Amino acid sequence: MTTTHPPSSASPPPVAQIGPVAWLRKNLFSDWFNSLLTIVILLLLFNTLTSFLGWATTVAQWQVIPANWPLFFVGRFPAAQYWRLWVVLALIASLAGLSWGILARNAATLFTRPVLAAIAIASLLALLMPTPIFYRLLMLGVIALLLIGAWVGRRVSRTTPTLGKWIPLVWFLSFFVVLWLMAGGFGLPAVSTSLWGGLLLTIFMAVVSIVLCFPLGVLLALGRQSSLPVIRWLSVLYIEIIRGIPLIAILFIGQNMIPLFLPQGVRPDNILRAIIGLTIFSAAYLAENVRGGLQAIPRGQTEAANALGLNPMLTTGLIVLPQALKISIPAIVGQFISLLQDTTLLAIVGIIDLLGITRAILANPQFIGRYWEAYIFIGAIYWVLCYGMSLGSRRLEESLNTGH
Repeated sequence: MTTTHPPSSASPPPVAQIGPVAWLRKNLFSDWFNSLLTIVILLLLFNTLTSFLGWATTVAQWQVIPANWPLFFVGRFPAAQYWRLWVVLALIASLAGLSWGILARNAATLFTRPVLAAIAIASLLALLMPTPIFYRLLMLGVIALLLIGAWVGRRVSRTTPTLGKWIPLVWFLSFFVVLWLMAGGFGLPAVSTSLWGGLLLTIFMAVVSIVLCFPLGVLLALGRQSSLPVIRWLSVLYIEIIRGIPLIAILFIGQNMIPLFLPQGVRPDNILRAIIGLTIFSAAYLAENVRGGLQAIPRGQTEAANALGLNPMLTTGLIVLPQALKISIPAIVGQFISLLQDTTLLAIVGIIDLLGITRAILANPQFIGRYWEAYIFIGAIYWVLCYGMSLGSRRLEESLNTGH
């Protein structure tokens, strides 16, 4: 039987030929009700935007931001040791660029128009920052390291495809370098964690909690799917108990009760106790996300692996779990974004994260009443971080080709 294919045509499909006027008529002004609704919404948006711009340009006193620039970003970290944080930033930018280039090695274009636009906006913001010119140049240097790392990663990974296998190990080792630079020791002056704060502490706690909760959540998801009753019921018990307790209660328990289970005189650092609380809380939710991915894998995958002679451990590790994780990427990233936002609760238990340092700044008599300016500023920071994570997850999904 001969299969016939329709003749190919160079003309685009009819939908692509719809112009802006036709699109507006179809989507916004299709009938009198949609037209009225569109006009009302546009008027509301216009009124809100003009009111905000009028307030932002005439009433708002943005001096609270540049006057407390170091507090927002690094808390009370000693100014003489700022160079260590710049080294940390340069290291992370280089590795991020390298990872970006490796993931996008098969992409047609590394620097697409949206990426170039984002780089241009970031560079412009770096130049307009109300800081000394030296720090502006350092920010531009960090952006340049990111781009150079992406270009190098793309070129090297094309000639050495196995390079990508070493990236997780490099990231793992870099964590200890970053921790050494932040905390000091081994030749560097020690900086107490009580001096860490602001955006530095927020990102540190979010990253460490994400790294720790991921393997724990995967193990809990596998435990809940286990055929061994003891492991299954212990996993179910952990997940259901933790999910039934508010995060703020877990943070208070971690701050006050963890020392009770340790030998007398042993009192872990406040930041360590908060990381433990965030980790055990997020792991329970992440386990359910991964379990959803595991249940979405067809039984035929396991049967095919068994037919090839793979034992249950190899079947799970090589066949089922990678596919389940790919399916769960959107839910997992959503959990990570939620964890980043949950770090704002740390201010309630006395840890001076970005929100905590903002509250401390607003308690200064010089800046009383500048709530809108300060909260809009840190809100913009959280939005950039969350959108960056979301954008990265979409890139990861495209590179892994999650379709079956």
